Parts: sequence; C-alpha cells; structure tokens
Amino acid sequence: MNLFCLGLNHETAPLEVREKFSIPMEHLGQRSYQLTTLDGVREAVVISTCNRMEVYVAAEDDKLSDAESSVKKNLGFEVNDTAHFYNCRSVEAMKHLCRVVSGLDSMVLGETEIFGQVKKAYQYALEATATGGVLNKVFQKSFGVGKKVRTETTIQNGQTSVGSVALDLAEKIFSDLKDSTVMVIGAGEMSRITVQSMVLRGVKKVYVTNRSHDKAVALANEVGGEAVRFNDWSKVLATVDVVISSTGSTEPVVRASDIEAVRKKRKYRPLFMIDIAVPRDIEHGVGEIEEVYLYDLDTLQKQVDEGHARRKAQVRECEKIIDAEVLKIANQQNNHV
Repeated sequence: MNLFCLGLNHETAPLEVREKFSIPMEHLGQRSYQLTTLDGVREAVVISTCNRMEVYVAAEDDKLSDAESSVKKNLGFEVNDTAHFYNCRSVEAMKHLCRVVSGLDSMVLGETEIFGQVKKAYQYALEATATGGVLNKVFQKSFGVGKKVRTETTIQNGQTSVGSVALDLAEKIFSDLKDSTVMVIGAGEMSRITVQSMVLRGVKKVYVTNRSHDKAVALANEVGGEAVRFNDWSKVLATVDVVISSTGSTEPVVRASDIEAVRKKRKYRPLFMIDIAVPRDIEHGVGEIEEVYLYDLDTLQKQVDEGHARRKAQVRECEKIIDAEVLKIANQQNNHV
C-alpha cells in the first residue's frame, strides 16, 4: 500500500481556480468515500478550506498511477489545471500533511484554524468509512506532530488567522474599531474566530446572520452580539462599518445592488468588506463602489506576506521537528507510510 497527495493552495492557484475545486465541508465525507470506489483507490481523505483543496489517497503500489489518474478525472482535472496542482508520494506526502497541520503551508504562517479543519475533514472521511489502516495512522500521527510543533516553537505567536490580518486592515481605515459596528455573514468556524478577534479589539456592536438562525443566535450569544435573520441582514447594512462574510454559498451573497440600495442612507460613509469565503460571497462589482473597500483572500495575501519574514527563523525549527518525527514514523512502519 502506498500514499499520495494531490492538491492546490493559495500559493499555486488563484482564487478563481480554488473556487472551481472547492468542496463544501458537509460533502467531504461523501466525496472521500466516492474516491474509494475508483480504480486503484483503497482509502481517501478530502480536505477543502478557503485556501486549499487536497486529496490524500492510499493505493496498492502497482495501482498508484491508475489511482492518481482516476482521482484527477473525478475532480474534473483538466490539462490547463496541471500548473496549479502539486503532487507528492509516500514520505513526502506525510511531510506535506504535517506541514499543513502545523500551519507552515498556510497563508497566515502558523495559523491555528487549519489544525481543526484537517481534523474535521479526517473525521468526516472516517465516519464515511473512507479510511483504513494506512490513512488512520497517517492522520493520527500528523496531529501528534502538529501539536509538538506548536508546543516546542513560537510559530503561532502574533497574527494567527486571516481574520486578525483583516482586522488590522480595518483599523488602518477606521483608526479605532471601538466606534465601529460589524456584521458577520455566516456562523461557521472562520466567522467565529474572526468575530472573537473583533470583540477583543472592542468593537461597539456585532450583528451575526446565518441561513440557520439557531447558529446565528448561538454565535451572537457567545460574543455578546445580536442575531439577525438571514432574510433581514440587508436591513442593518445601513448601520454597519465592517462586513465580514464567510458562508458556504455557491453564489454571491452580497451584490452591488445591495450596497447601492443603502448608500444614501449610509451618507456614503466608508464600508470595509472582507470576503473570506471560497467560493466568494461578495460580488466583484461591490469593490468598484467609491466608498467601499473590498478585500478577498487573494488581496489579503499581500498583507500577510509582510508578517512572514518575521517567522522564517521559526519555520526552520518547525521543519527540523517534522523531518525527525516523519523519519521516526517511517522507520516504525518499515518505510511503508
């Protein structure tokens, strides 16, 4: 049995390509199981976040190439997508997974959400019976390595999420967020982390809206905010200064017409909008409105790059830990990772 990883991320593919291959969180288990029905594939785990889509597959050694071809076809892989994907096998695939779990392969170096996102994707695959002896060991070992990296280094110190980077940008526009009103569209993990960062920075008011109103209420209660029904979020748009959107919608949630409808009522005040969803929640035309500052994941990348240099020394320490731990795991499994 052998292991390979096929994937793309924020460094190899622009947002429009990542959108094409994005898979909703609730479908990850089903997609993982679906891959196990393909020629040569024995086990599979699919990971899909705002910045990456990766497939980890265990296959018989003599069927490895067949398995890779089957997976690519299933994903809708085309010739012009080749440049955006990376592919690694065996020990290198294990190392890559450890880097991902440790936050070394993230847009925000050392970010912490990815650990939980990978665990959740693995859990979905496990529950869908898409994993077995190989991938169960690989993923469980990688979680141990990720914890070791975070415990023995300072890689996660400072900004550790896209949300915190986005809020830094908001503060450059509004100087002080304490007088700002914020609306969060979506009540998932990214929204929760981002709104918690807002509260720590002392924002005046937080609105939370979500298709499932119960989830909006739960998150609003957690942060001392107010839940708004999804059909009514446009009614509070005139009062907010910052909008952060992170839903699982396949179509834009916020359109230019929504903003145009409240511009006069807002007295053309600046509106800072952060789209951290894949596919994107906020229509591109929104950013062309004069007083609107729109950032998506690709534009946030520029801000993130500034902080990377400060963490490069820590990355080297993290890599040493990962190399040593993966070598240990490979030896334990007699090089059959």
